[in-house]
Amino acid sequence: MMRQYELVEKVAAYKPDLDEALLNRAYVYAMQKHGAQKRASGDPYFSHPLEVAAILTELRLDEATIATALLHDTIEDTDATRKEIDHLFGPRIGHLVEGLTKLKRLDLVSKRTQQAENLRKLLLAIADDIRVLLVKLADRLHNMRTLGPMREDKRARIAQETLDIYAPLAGRMGMQDMREELEDLAFRHVNLEAYETLTARLGELKERYAPTIARIEAELAARLKEHGIDATVKGRQKRPYSVFSKMQRKAMSFEQLSDIFGFRVVVANEEDCYRTLGIVHRAWRMVPGRFKDYISTPKQNDYRSLHTTIIGMSGQRVELQIRTQDMHSVAELGIAAHSIYKDQIGPDGERVRSIELSKDSNAYAWLRHTIELLASGDTSDEFLENTKLELFQDQVFCFTPKGRLIALPRGATPIDFAYAVHTNVGNSCVGSKINGRIMPVLTELANGDEVEIIRGEGEVPSAAWETIAVTGKARSAIRRASRVNIRKQYSGLGRQILERAFTRSNRTFSVDMLKAVLGKLGHQNVEDAFAAVGRGELPAVDVLRAIHPDYQDTRATRRGKQEPEEGWFNLRSAAGMIFRVPGKPRPRARKTDPAILIRGTGGDLPVTFSEDGAVPGDRIVGILEPGKGITIYPIQSPALMAFEDHPERWVDVRWDIDEKLDRRFPARISVSAINEPGSLSEIAATIAHNDANVHKLEMKSTAPDFTLMVFDLEVWDVNHLNRTLSQIRAKECVSSVTRVNG
Repeated sequence: MMRQYELVEKVAAYKPDLDEALLNRAYVYAMQKHGAQKRASGDPYFSHPLEVAAILTELRLDEATIATALLHDTIEDTDATRKEIDHLFGPRIGHLVEGLTKLKRLDLVSKRTQQAENLRKLLLAIADDIRVLLVKLADRLHNMRTLGPMREDKRARIAQETLDIYAPLAGRMGMQDMREELEDLAFRHVNLEAYETLTARLGELKERYAPTIARIEAELAARLKEHGIDATVKGRQKRPYSVFSKMQRKAMSFEQLSDIFGFRVVVANEEDCYRTLGIVHRAWRMVPGRFKDYISTPKQNDYRSLHTTIIGMSGQRVELQIRTQDMHSVAELGIAAHSIYKDQIGPDGERVRSIELSKDSNAYAWLRHTIELLASGDTSDEFLENTKLELFQDQVFCFTPKGRLIALPRGATPIDFAYAVHTNVGNSCVGSKINGRIMPVLTELANGDEVEIIRGEGEVPSAAWETIAVTGKARSAIRRASRVNIRKQYSGLGRQILERAFTRSNRTFSVDMLKAVLGKLGHQNVEDAFAAVGRGELPAVDVLRAIHPDYQDTRATRRGKQEPEEGWFNLRSAAGMIFRVPGKPRPRARKTDPAILIRGTGGDLPVTFSEDGAVPGDRIVGILEPGKGITIYPIQSPALMAFEDHPERWVDVRWDIDEKLDRRFPARISVSAINEPGSLSEIAATIAHNDANVHKLEMKSTAPDFTLMVFDLEVWDVNHLNRTLSQIRAKECVSSVTRVNG
């Protein structure tokens, strides 16, 4: 276990002006508080916060962060209090320690809601101070290094959690070294057989190709030196989990991988990066499509480097990364290296650099973008899904017509691009141009594409876009817009239901009256109350009683009663069917899907048929179903008995078929037939001969003599249905045939 003076010396090596007393107080306080506590391995518990602090010294972090690491478990696991820590170490460190204390362990086997809420707490704490993330990642890294003594099931759960959350988060912050170590440590516990197999194969390759790697390093360095470039060339091998991920992602075998070995070339400045690239491409053939310039267009986690692949000296592919030393530091340490550097004189008289963390990085900008999703009102499951999408995706870089760079996950479409520009742009998107050509909004974007979004006034994003979008921001915005649109639809219907209910009851109704009783009804505003009535969540009779306490519901249900012709208007469905509905028509809303829609309620409401079915010529009634829209029942359906106590949910409708309509409608029939070979075939042939269609067949019961079959048919109208029934009834094998609830 590290001694107190050793920790102080480690920090002093890169920060000569450190507050040594702060570190000493934190060391002693944490050791005393943890006392005789033991870890699962039997080691003193204090060894854990001490090792976490040591990991952070490798990132050259300030003494406040090191002190926080020493104290990070005191409030949670000892009798220490926030007030006590504020008094001894200052409110800022107290705030950091408390922020870490609130981060309950993310448990992937627990409910998704609990996991999502814990992730919210983590990101909110990180957004307040990035040092929380650095301590948390160092904490997880040491826990993964010492995972062995735990139970197997617990090891597997923590390892999977690391792969799902912590390793991707470290990668998004640009901390590649930490990400790779977390992945390999977790991979070992999640899939030990694959880990051991790949580790052995990689070990064999490393031994076999060691002379080749040394030769390539020497030849590259010599070639660059001939052109006056002082460069460090170092061969590197892919890590086991990185190899496994690529094999899984691209369905490749180990032998098919061509980039297990790569070379990193570190030069003095940015100009030398491009000079090196030119020298390499002139000396060896470049593999087309394998060049990427992350210097001119850095990744969102601030990674900068030139990537290229060449056909090397012995005819094999060689992958190169070309960067400066500062770029290399950012690539390895990420946000911990993207900071404000201060040159100071160290104890030995040499110039050293101390670090103060900065929020002015692209990685931190991504984090702030993710926090915006927290304020969007998404459910816990939606937030978890969106955040994991953001964590796992690789990126493509596209441009607006004005040259603004937009970074998106790989697989993104113009829909994602539009929402990345602005939510209003996404909501009003009706089309796109990619590189000057009009293209579908479903087109997958590629690196370097110039994207122009075509907008339309008053448009509403299609709910189906949510399944197409790959960014959390786009999905969240589409979901919100859909909710608002649906709310408007149900709000209009709810108002109509209330007005009709009050009219039937000979009671007065006004918006002001509704406002006065919102508290009783449990709603914050009038629109919410209207929408609740429209969805069937708030019965109209409850509103009647709230506004008129003396109201007594004595009206009987009037099923199927037709209103006078005056005041009726047509409601045409997307499929061409026309309903006639009482009321005043409103402006036609934009269609959102090919389902049957009913108009006249301030928007589109889905119209579906009950299981019994209904065909033109039947007397029908519509019932408002909570969250479903309007369901059409034949007037004889026994199912309508369930709605007799809710007259406000009845909608009077009737047929008005368009002559051009080419569509069948559902009807259910019951057939009792002789139980002998060929009976079913004969009945089916009769149905087909009459141009009807069998949608579903269920054998209800079978006896030695007779079989009862229920057919769900699709027919043109009631005459077509009756003709079909007559011909089925005429068959010798048929005992009886009736329409179910018809």
